[in-house]
Amino acid sequence: MVNGPTLTLLALIVLIVVTLLFMSVRVVREYERAVVFRLGRLLGIKGPGLFFLIPFIDSMVKIDLRIVATDVPEQKIITKDNVTVGVDAVIYYKVFDPERAVTKIENFHYAVLMLGQTTLRDVVGQAELDDLLTRREEINKRLQEILDTLTDPWGVKVTAVTLKEVKLPEGMLRAMAKQAEAERWRRARIIEAEGERQAAAIMAEAATFYEKHLVAVRLRELQTLIEIAREKNMVVVTPTMLGSNEALGLLMGISRGGVPQAAPRTEG
Repeated sequence: MVNGPTLTLLALIVLIVVTLLFMSVRVVREYERAVVFRLGRLLGIKGPGLFFLIPFIDSMVKIDLRIVATDVPEQKIITKDNVTVGVDAVIYYKVFDPERAVTKIENFHYAVLMLGQTTLRDVVGQAELDDLLTRREEINKRLQEILDTLTDPWGVKVTAVTLKEVKLPEGMLRAMAKQAEAERWRRARIIEAEGERQAAAIMAEAATFYEKHLVAVRLRELQTLIEIAREKNMVVVTPTMLGSNEALGLLMGISRGGVPQAAPRTEG
């Protein structure tokens, strides 16, 4: 028969075993990895799924392999053409080598943020304002390439960098607005001048035609007089070098919208 002290000892042993077993079991998700150390020395990478550690001997650091988006605060930067702008950005990165992300750098999240700020200052400071406003894709690509090269030894991959906003001084905004307005006026004047040029060319062509066909000139004159008389409700009397029958026929033809035919002259 088991006495009381023995039962207490057995219960204590079972409790210790269960506690150690609970401490040795680890589970990491599909997007996580565990960097395991044994007595301070790198043992390897575990996961995803279930694995065991030796309590008080093994330790681990859990690393998330998903893409992380970090916001780079607004930086006051002087561009190449001496314009002070405020620029902020977003960096997208992920860990591709958990071992290096733990052993090569203390806090890779903070390091990526600090490196993003300094790189943003360097790249934007070498660009002119017009390039910063119109060639953002190229600047984003350059930032991504520089950061990816610098973070590669840490086991970190920079997938993208995007400029969020470029803030300009108020005076520069007013100057750009005036420049845009002047550009619109310039385009309007060019379009107007081009229209006048085309109209002048057509009128010159018409003048050449009228010069060769005097009857067409007279028909145009009569058409104009009829339009004036119709709009003003007046009777217009004009001398004509044609006979009365011919003039009457021309006027009647024009008023009916047809092509007037001159009445044949009668001999005798």
